[in-house]
Amino acid sequence: MKQVLLTGSNGFIGRRLKEKLIELKYEVLELNSSNGDVTSIETLRTFNLEKIGHIFHLAAKTFVPESWMQPEEFYKVNTFGTLNILEICKEYNIDLTFISSYIYGQPKTMPISESSDICPNNPYAHSKYIAEQMCEFYSREFNVNVSIIRPFNIYGIGQNKKFLIPHIIDQALYSNEIKIKDLSPKRDYIYLEDVVDAILLTINNNKNYSVYNIGSGYSISVQQVIEVVLGILNIEKKVISEDSQRKNEMNDVVADITKANRELNWYPKYSFLDGIKKIIDREISN
Repeated sequence: MKQVLLTGSNGFIGRRLKEKLIELKYEVLELNSSNGDVTSIETLRTFNLEKIGHIFHLAAKTFVPESWMQPEEFYKVNTFGTLNILEICKEYNIDLTFISSYIYGQPKTMPISESSDICPNNPYAHSKYIAEQMCEFYSREFNVNVSIIRPFNIYGIGQNKKFLIPHIIDQALYSNEIKIKDLSPKRDYIYLEDVVDAILLTINNNKNYSVYNIGSGYSISVQQVIEVVLGILNIEKKVISEDSQRKNEMNDVVADITKANRELNWYPKYSFLDGIKKIIDREISN
């Protein structure tokens, strides 16, 4: 099997995953916002589906603050889009890798394992949880082989500057000061290359249904992110915090990644410092 379908191929993760798949000699068929609509099953049927051996489903709306303002769009794309993909997988016996999200809400214990309580606390996460439930149902009732990746906080080269880390780096490089909403929240940040490596490992996963947390296994606060960025640049800048929390903000999040270690033989290769250095180097070189 060398032909795969990649939805969301022009997105942050999809662009890099496409490059890696091509490097591995896969023929990549692409579905993205410029050539189709994942919420239309007729769009999917324009592909020669009988020749596709695997689908990587990344197409989604992802920015959490927007999900509070436009929940219907998030449910439409993230839920009904996934349903269409599952129908195609069922009909043509295609294995699926579904890219989900952090769906646990406020953690009761840490680190957070795949068996931890699930409590989505924003429309984006809830739409992904519904999509996961459909994946599980199709796996159980229609024998669709599904691997689910639950990445924690992804960062890397090419991420939109409305997300925290590129927003901080941009201000550190080009502004007189750094303005953020809150210094205290801690997150488990995982570098893009490590996420892509984990996704690729699922292509040979023979389990009928499996779910994997993908994170670093430790958390870093917004304050520490700023300190790392300024330290790499060897500069000092005034930091202004609004001390305002997002709706349903979580104070700390840490992933338990032992299942991915054990079943996929996946381990993060990039430290947070290494990842931030790579982003800054690329930004400066451009």
